Amino acid sequence: MNDHPTYTPPKVWTWNKENGGRFAAINRPIAGPTHDKELPVGRHPLQLYSLATPNGVKVTIMLEELLAAGHAGADYDAWLIRINEGDQFGSGFVTINPNSKIPALMDRSGPTPIRVFESGAILLYLAEKFDAFLPTQPAARAECLSWLFWQMGSAPYLGGGFGHFYAYAPTKIEYAIDRFAMETKRQLDVLDRRLAETEYLAGDAYTIADIAVWPWYGQLAQGRLYEAGEFLAVQEYRNLQRWTNAINARPAVKRGRMVNRAFGDPSQQLHERHEASDFETKTQDKVEAGKG
Repeated sequence: MNDHPTYTPPKVWTWNKENGGRFAAINRPIAGPTHDKELPVGRHPLQLYSLATPNGVKVTIMLEELLAAGHAGADYDAWLIRINEGDQFGSGFVTINPNSKIPALMDRSGPTPIRVFESGAILLYLAEKFDAFLPTQPAARAECLSWLFWQMGSAPYLGGGFGHFYAYAPTKIEYAIDRFAMETKRQLDVLDRRLAETEYLAGDAYTIADIAVWPWYGQLAQGRLYEAGEFLAVQEYRNLQRWTNAINARPAVKRGRMVNRAFGDPSQQLHERHEASDFETKTQDKVEAGKG
């Protein structure tokens, strides 16, 4: 049964500012900055501008994994970009990412700063820079990159499709939810079948493929994403559950989830990260306690 009126597309689409749902204040059909605002720069070579959405979490997990593996050059400053307030449309951010999406990275370790945007591109850039979490053997590397790009191509169906219509759209549309729920479950089945064959997505080793996929599909399988675990019956994907629980237990993953988090449990929110000790001293519960 349809739960929405029949819609006939107009001959020429026009932007209706009042029809954007939860994100109406920041969504628009044009690019470019809306205001002048320079970005802060810390003392580390790597400067990250982000928010702890699944795409942002990919990069903070990667950086924390690199540091845990002994790559001191991966130390970084992480600055909070509040996308619900339009920070991503500031002139400084748009200079780094003309697409105005988090995360965005500046590498200032060389004579000329290098900008990197798109979360998958950042993971690949860091993996190559530090020679870590990316296989060197051709077949294994190809497998890893295939799953990395699978995630980049699939996540819009999960986030922009299922997540939007199930959790954020101002009107619940049965057809849209059914269509994207079906595709999301197909993707979960793709992962579950792969993980029946191997410990990690690219094989026996933990790689950027896992780091890319886990914040989306791993957290979905744990019921954290869109509160949709029961709706999608995520517990039936046994191999996916084994994989997501193993990654969730990694200390670097726990830290990566906290960085640039500005929602949820205050003890798990580290709005900015500049030193490793920030995890112990500057989570939001401690900041709030210090103001008392």
